[in-house]
Amino acid sequence: MKFLRSNTKKVCNKSSVVNCLCKQQGSALVYILIAIALLAALTVTFTGSSSQQTSSQNSFRTVSDLKSQIDTIRSAIQECVLSYPKGDIGIDISSSGTDPYARRNFPIKPDSTHYSSATIGPTSGRLVNDIRCSGNPGSGDVNHVRIFKGGSGKFLPPSPDMFEDWQYYNGVDGVYFWIQTEKTDAFINTTLEKLDDQFGECEADVINATSGAINLDSDGDTKCDSGYRCFRVRMTISDSAIYSGDDEGDESAASCP
Repeated sequence: MKFLRSNTKKVCNKSSVVNCLCKQQGSALVYILIAIALLAALTVTFTGSSSQQTSSQNSFRTVSDLKSQIDTIRSAIQECVLSYPKGDIGIDISSSGTDPYARRNFPIKPDSTHYSSATIGPTSGRLVNDIRCSGNPGSGDVNHVRIFKGGSGKFLPPSPDMFEDWQYYNGVDGVYFWIQTEKTDAFINTTLEKLDDQFGECEADVINATSGAINLDSDGDTKCDSGYRCFRVRMTISDSAIYSGDDEGDESAASCP
């Protein structure tokens, strides 16, 4: 009888079994919900970290590409200047000439009317890829040889993704070239700031024209177009040069030329 009573205590009736199962299912559901919440948190953390890493990698790669192109452009122009120090004395640099106050020993703007009588006439724009070496083939010869072409062995790679082609200026404010982008990707600002840090304050600047076009020179001949951000690299600076970039405000006509 004691044995039977002992077994009876250990056997659940129908009602108690249902309650027992409900409690077990409820506990299991809580654990499942906790696991889902933890997985979601880990996913968000991983995704955010991955996104930041990708942005950082893209920024580093773009800075490297832009810096490499800047070095290529400057090196090619400087080689031209050193090879033909007098340039082309036939270039009219008077105030009413084809290239007012330009430096004859530097390439002039590729859309200059100085090339009207040349075999290859003026271009429709002022792309760096179209600049020609003043003085080559000779002083007074308007058929200046293009710097970036197969015959010279120099090539300018395509601009990095999200940036337009490099443009060129040689005029009253000096000699410079610039690139622009209208993209609003988050890493663009970081990229341009990191690139700017690799140059002297008066050597390069970042121009934010997202709110409206900004003149790059005192004559309004070149602009950072409305809705764009521009990065400019100077090769020479004149007293008339204007400074409209870099938020630090430490670039000015008084401190740079």
